[in-house]
Amino acid sequence: MTILVTGGAGFIGSNFVRYMLRTHPHVETVVLDKLTYAGNLENLQDAEDDPRYQFVYGDICDAETVDPLVADADVVVNFAAETHVDRSLLEPGAFITTDIYGVYVLLEAAKKHSTNRFVQISTDEVYGSTETDSWTEEAPLWPRSPYSASKAGAEMMVRAYHVSFGVPAIITRGSNTYGPYQYPEKLVPLFATNAIDGEPLPLYGDGMNVRDWLFVDDHCAAIDLLIQHGQPGEVYNVGAVNERTNIEVTKAILHHLGKPESLIRFVPDRPGHDRRYSMNCSKLHSLGWNPQFNFNDALRATVEWYARNEAWWRRIKSGQFDEYYRRNYAQRQRR
Repeated sequence: MTILVTGGAGFIGSNFVRYMLRTHPHVETVVLDKLTYAGNLENLQDAEDDPRYQFVYGDICDAETVDPLVADADVVVNFAAETHVDRSLLEPGAFITTDIYGVYVLLEAAKKHSTNRFVQISTDEVYGSTETDSWTEEAPLWPRSPYSASKAGAEMMVRAYHVSFGVPAIITRGSNTYGPYQYPEKLVPLFATNAIDGEPLPLYGDGMNVRDWLFVDDHCAAIDLLIQHGQPGEVYNVGAVNERTNIEVTKAILHHLGKPESLIRFVPDRPGHDRRYSMNCSKLHSLGWNPQFNFNDALRATVEWYARNEAWWRRIKSGQFDEYYRRNYAQRQRR
């Protein structure tokens, strides 16, 4: 089986590639990635020598690049997206282009070549905020940022192509995912790397926003299961049922690094900051998936990974990554 993994040089995508190569000896993975700021070939260095892995530089919005790759794939898993809420508030147009038009290009190719399975990786943020309830997959969508609106729009395209053209597509809505190789703009890697350097940890508002924290390997295992057993046309919530406030997670990071809580700096809240996300994941559990990683152990392992891999994140945070990457990628292309 050949899986096309779009956005496979990003955080969850690269972890998914490693997971599939590790757990499925007969699976081949082709990564298509535009290598924007969060896409990084260093994330896939340990896969480079595996003959079952191939990297293709390109944009999911480019039909000429996408078409032959989809034609040769049995399964398409789309991680490619602009994802950071803060960036979507500054430049929403880029989110519309990649997250909606790019999905349309992929779906057109999947329709043309009768792809066996199309998996759209979405987010719990499409539901909006909830104070008390936990969303089921039938809950109405109420996105509150350009990012979540673009992901909701992509979902509508996926559903339409399933109903109108029979594309065997499923949608996954993942909760807040953390783990190695996450770009240091998200809470866990940003706060871990700041704490390592003794720098302030800028925490939005009162720090009481609640998220369901999911370790990346559990997320990858859920996607793997849904490739095999998910029902086309269905949506599946993917969460760890592990709700924590942002300040709880922040203090846990500091504890694991032996750093003082005085590093926490409360900063003005961002516009439209959702207060709480919570999903009911019984539909996925009924297929046999349950999270395997304890939050405290997985968070500790994640923080330790950033402590051991300073070269990876220091190059990014120092602003030297772009120059390094261009040189490194050019060398790889000449091989």
